[in-house]
Amino acid sequence: MKNSITNNIKALPPLSKTIMDINKVYADEDSSIQDLAKVIERDPMIIANLLKAANSPLYGFTKNIQNAAQAVSLFGMSMTRSIALSNEIRKLLNVDMQPYGVTPERFAEISELQSTLMMRWYKKIDRTKADKLYLASFLQETGKILIASDIIQDDETTSFYCEVELSNNLAQVEKMYLDVSSSEVTAKVFEHWNFDEEFIEMIKFADNPDTAPESVKEFARALNIIKTIVPVNKPFSEVAINIGLQKASKAGYEQEILEEAINTY
Repeated sequence: MKNSITNNIKALPPLSKTIMDINKVYADEDSSIQDLAKVIERDPMIIANLLKAANSPLYGFTKNIQNAAQAVSLFGMSMTRSIALSNEIRKLLNVDMQPYGVTPERFAEISELQSTLMMRWYKKIDRTKADKLYLASFLQETGKILIASDIIQDDETTSFYCEVELSNNLAQVEKMYLDVSSSEVTAKVFEHWNFDEEFIEMIKFADNPDTAPESVKEFARALNIIKTIVPVNKPFSEVAINIGLQKASKAGYEQEILEEAINTY
């Protein structure tokens, strides 16, 4: 990993107290939706982002969501935590996704598409695993923010974007320019923020799941399949869907379940 990226990760500020409190509530098996709502109600910015997400067409809620308690109740603890964390991370990092050819808003939307597709697919396979994978799929592209920043600093935006535009494998493009993929960078970011080892490992190997330890191989494969179907440069393109379905079939998944989840978009 380039020293510039490593140094940028080391320089990242700590997560806010509200986010740390959200993580504590989430980790406590005795905590409730109400406990999480109380923490979120202290932070107007998180409330605003949560309500924005709750009232977007992406999640398909039929009624207007007007307060944090309603949003947390509808999203559940895992999804609420994911949305709060995602917005916190984008606030802490300087988001300029020009090398990937997308706006910061579109990048955020694609992260949400990856996570909602993961949930719609994996909840029919294993609900407990689906909750873990939802957060990981929501945040697995975080490393692209730091990669984009490095590409811009090296004045390679145009050439990098030309490679991205034509590629069906963004990890290969990233490796070609920086000798590291976004999954590896993302893992280092969450290691810096002291996330649990399982979460870090499943993301670390998401670009190369066959090399993952057995304990996280299933998670890494699922993340890879989702980012294949919903890549930053060509989300839900015919080619991306076909490659993703082939990967799922090869990994032993029932292809029909994944196809049903894709067809909801």
